[in-house]
Amino acid sequence: MNKGWVFAAALAAVSGSGAHAATPVSIGISGWTGFAPLTLAKEAGIFEKHGLDVSIKKIPQASRHLALASGDIQCAATTVETWIVWNANGVPAKQIFQMDKSYGADGMAVRPGTEKVADLKGKTVAASAPGTSPYFFLAWILKENGLSLKDVKVVNMEPGPAAQAFVAGQNDAAMTYEPYLSTVRAAPDKGRIVATTLDYPAVMDTFGCTPKFLEANPKAAKALADSYFEALEMIAKDQAKAFEIMGKDVKQTPEKFGESASHLKWQDRAANAAFFAGEFKTFSAKAAALLVEIGIIKATPDLETLVDTSFIR
Repeated sequence: MNKGWVFAAALAAVSGSGAHAATPVSIGISGWTGFAPLTLAKEAGIFEKHGLDVSIKKIPQASRHLALASGDIQCAATTVETWIVWNANGVPAKQIFQMDKSYGADGMAVRPGTEKVADLKGKTVAASAPGTSPYFFLAWILKENGLSLKDVKVVNMEPGPAAQAFVAGQNDAAMTYEPYLSTVRAAPDKGRIVATTLDYPAVMDTFGCTPKFLEANPKAAKALADSYFEALEMIAKDQAKAFEIMGKDVKQTPEKFGESASHLKWQDRAANAAFFAGEFKTFSAKAAALLVEIGIIKATPDLETLVDTSFIR
């Protein structure tokens, strides 16, 4: 390699870094298919293009708020009702853009012979810990069918292990999501999916950060939103390449990733504006009431303070 070229490149890097240093930000996510555009934005250099030095950390939803509270991460992706839980329990954070809506990507798997949700009374259901999306979604489905969490025995298992355990013959039912729900879809002899977000539209994901980060880094927050929307544009323009990058992160082929992604809808800038103007408010109110009812939170926080939509404009 030409030593002069190496020296010139290094000199350029040094001189440039002082003028426009990238803003560091750590983001906590899970392997959920809906969060994949964040991985795409990092791997395709979109975050870097927007002046961000992003590190993505896979952290279970049950402990993601602890990482926020400790400062290990400054931002996270999670479901709308989870932000309510975090804020109610002393971990302040604001949602700044919507990422996706589940259209069948989250569901409840049951054994052969269980014809309807009401048949689960007295049976064992695998679901993540209280305060997580699968646990909340289980409570939501049960309530809509005249049952409560007291009518079933909940075994706490993360979505991946829950799906694997189900196809291995453990538990009467399991709450999981894509890409793990495809494990159940591929094993019809073990059971079937009795309910999804097509039946109960109660899973929608947003991206948010701590108030401290947003106040100190408004331009970076705007860059995070812009990067996400640019990642969606890349998916539309070069789906094959995008699915390859996103699938690799969750150990799926581009084809399998595409199958998982077909059960959700990523939300662009226009969809964000419509969501926060209407559905966000009605869903948050209903979700908060259920969270109080099942004992996850003691009181509903001020829902108006949990979002800042200025970054999606």
